Amino acid sequence: MLQKTTFGIIGSGKMSEAIISGLISKKLVHPKNITATGPRQERGTELEKKYNIATAQNNLIAATRDIIILAVKPQVVNKILNELKEKISKKAIIISIIAGISLEKISTSLGCNQIVRSMPNTPGRINKGITVWTCDKQITRQKRRKIALLLSALGEEVFVEEEKYLDMATALSGSGPAYSFLFMEALVDAGVRIGLPRYLSEKLVIETVIGSGQYAKESKNHLAQLRNDVTSPAGTSAEALYQLDKTGFRTAISEAVSAAHKRSLELGK
Repeated sequence: MLQKTTFGIIGSGKMSEAIISGLISKKLVHPKNITATGPRQERGTELEKKYNIATAQNNLIAATRDIIILAVKPQVVNKILNELKEKISKKAIIISIIAGISLEKISTSLGCNQIVRSMPNTPGRINKGITVWTCDKQITRQKRRKIALLLSALGEEVFVEEEKYLDMATALSGSGPAYSFLFMEALVDAGVRIGLPRYLSEKLVIETVIGSGQYAKESKNHLAQLRNDVTSPAGTSAEALYQLDKTGFRTAISEAVSAAHKRSLELGK
């Protein structure tokens, strides 16, 4: 479905590379059909050598492709949109992975109406991510299938009808790896504190988190039930969970996600 489609990726950061890697490794797109642009020539050279794609520093080169992926920081999005205004074909599909930037803003700025807004996360770099996305109503069902296939290069993809869920997904799954890594780091340090060698503490934490996530995914039980199954009366887990609740663990997580959601909405303004 994507073999004859040309791709222009504006931005050459880590998520851009994840998309390039996924498309090529899954043989969805031939490298010759991918062009990535960015301000740093040395980064372009690196991507050329690694993936055999075309690169450039001029964003207008990528803007001539069938599908254009906007993968820049929110702080520079206005500059990029102004640069691309009226330079993109009306037939092109534009996929944004920029946090907080609405469909309307992109459509109005570029004068195009085939816009996709998506929020991937960093595990997409190993094809284990999850991407939440939505699009303008002008995009047909057939084109949606093509977009879903493209986004599957990063892992799982979930389509939502309402755009408001994108800012929520940004706060939860988009920023979620940061919360997870912080929690894992804290667990490793806690293991070291009680006497474990750091290498062993790190291995135990990483494998425990991977296993717990996979177990939760495959289990039909509620997460609370899975937690209860590990928690024996007056046992070690019960004592640890009591201390977490006592120190406001749940509230801290909730407030963190709410703050990220608020920030995503602010970026859109």
